[in-house]
Amino acid sequence: MTTAEGWTAAVRDRLAPGRLLPLGAAAEGAWITERTVRDALGRSAEAVRGVVPGAMRIGPAYRDPASETEAATATATATEETGAVGTGAVLVRASFGAVAGRPLPELTEELRTALIAAAEDGIGLVVAAVDLRVTALLDAAPPGPAQPSTPPPGPTSPATDDPLALAALGVTGVAGVTDTLGPPVRRSADGVRVEVAVTAGARPLDVARAVRATVTAAAPEGTAVTVVVSDLR
Repeated sequence: MTTAEGWTAAVRDRLAPGRLLPLGAAAEGAWITERTVRDALGRSAEAVRGVVPGAMRIGPAYRDPASETEAATATATATEETGAVGTGAVLVRASFGAVAGRPLPELTEELRTALIAAAEDGIGLVVAAVDLRVTALLDAAPPGPAQPSTPPPGPTSPATDDPLALAALGVTGVAGVTDTLGPPVRRSADGVRVEVAVTAGARPLDVARAVRATVTAAAPEGTAVTVVVSDLR
């Protein structure tokens, strides 16, 4: 990958956060972007010996997870504040290449276990199922992509003096406020949405719960607060 391609990919990734997925129960008002989950799960997949990760999608689980038609037409809770779809457990779909040297059933089970642990224990999602597809049988792992001479710029936290954003910044585990979906604090007739980045190693669900409690205490009484995690740093 050239330097220009690396920058282009970084910009495209920032503009494509994907769906919003519920952290814990959807009623908790805590959400996380699909891109953030995909990055975290991708790192867990890379750590499984003999696995070459491929495409991955995470979305709401329906009665028939394999049915794209049902997924497209099912009645799902969607709020204007979050733009989120789905109200509970998620389905992880991942493809991967398998390097020779390990029995395929053993490799697949280890990968499934790693993805569930990363999603549930590491992030706070409720996983209904993990759908794995082997797309290639490899004699050896392919070489990694060449690193660009200058790494693409990482996301930065926007400057803000909003009192609710400042309250969120005081919560342990918050690495910064973000503006992936709009301003860090968005107010509407339905309530307040706060968007944050979580410190790498902290559990997003736990941090989001703490942010929601803190912002609720700082907001006018009766304000409904939604928290969106859009990055791990």
